[in-house]
Amino acid sequence: MKYQVGDIVLILHSNEEARVVDIINDKMLMVESDGVTFPVYKDQVDFPYFKRFTGKKTNPAPNQKKYIDDVRKEKTAEKDRKEDGVWLTFLPVMDQDDFGDWVVDELKLHLVNHTRTPYNFTYKLHFFGKPDFELKNTIHPFSDFYLHDFGFEKLNDSPSFDFEFSLQKPDKTKADHYEAGVRLKPKQLFAKIEELQQKNLATFSMKLFDQYPDRPWEEPVVEGNSWKHKLAASGFKVYEASKARQHMDAPLAVVDLHAEKLTDHWKRMSNFEILSLQLKTFEKYYQLAVVHHQPSLIVIHGVGEGKLRDEIHQLLRNKRDVKSFVNRYHPAYGYGATEIFFGY
Repeated sequence: MKYQVGDIVLILHSNEEARVVDIINDKMLMVESDGVTFPVYKDQVDFPYFKRFTGKKTNPAPNQKKYIDDVRKEKTAEKDRKEDGVWLTFLPVMDQDDFGDWVVDELKLHLVNHTRTPYNFTYKLHFFGKPDFELKNTIHPFSDFYLHDFGFEKLNDSPSFDFEFSLQKPDKTKADHYEAGVRLKPKQLFAKIEELQQKNLATFSMKLFDQYPDRPWEEPVVEGNSWKHKLAASGFKVYEASKARQHMDAPLAVVDLHAEKLTDHWKRMSNFEILSLQLKTFEKYYQLAVVHHQPSLIVIHGVGEGKLRDEIHQLLRNKRDVKSFVNRYHPAYGYGATEIFFGY
């Protein structure tokens, strides 16, 4: 084998040196450079000896003093790095089958933080909505965290990769926690792998969030509402939060998500467009139900293949306002509706 763990290699496209930390397969290596671990194809690296012997050398003049200002700065300062959110990254590991074809054997999952903020996180892997694996840890700024390997054959078990984030250093202006997740479908994965092969890339990523959210604004309780008078006297317009509901759409006790109930153009829409519209409508009336403190909400999703029902149930599992939900027989809807009960 040409490369071994611990070897120093040269990244050809960036001309930087890195250390081999793992042999992924016959085509790929996992390397580390400047504290960042990432995969590369073997044909994208080489040993650095040729560069070292042929590179232009510059020697300081004899007896020339060196000062602290002459010390070379780090290659990439954290403040100069671009922030583009927190990602879940998938590395397909290839292997040859009995016919000599290269196929995906498993996926290596990494949590990648491209922000200047450290986060505590809880990661949960679910199959068919049931927990299978859980991990709690911290991810530092501009770093990646290896989660686990995921067998390719398990993709048919409706996996969902769910996270709950919180700030390592609490900030009263920021939310106490933030939930995000990814559901990976076989058809979607095949398209991603095909794209990787066409572009000669090693990984694909799904964004979890751009920025950690601010804390939801809560009306302060002050005797006599003197704070309102102070704000008004300073030139600010002050509105009554209790009257905000007047400007919202009316809530519904029963929401029918059949496509023909939502748009007149449903026959010209693709299945993906219809599902997106249905989920958007569900979110709208779910939020209205929460704002108006409804005790319950019935969502009519139909029977069919159960795709819309499964999507809604997965969303409900991650919502804190939901006390319980049930998909039982109803004389008006059969098994085509889910009743949601809220626990405020």
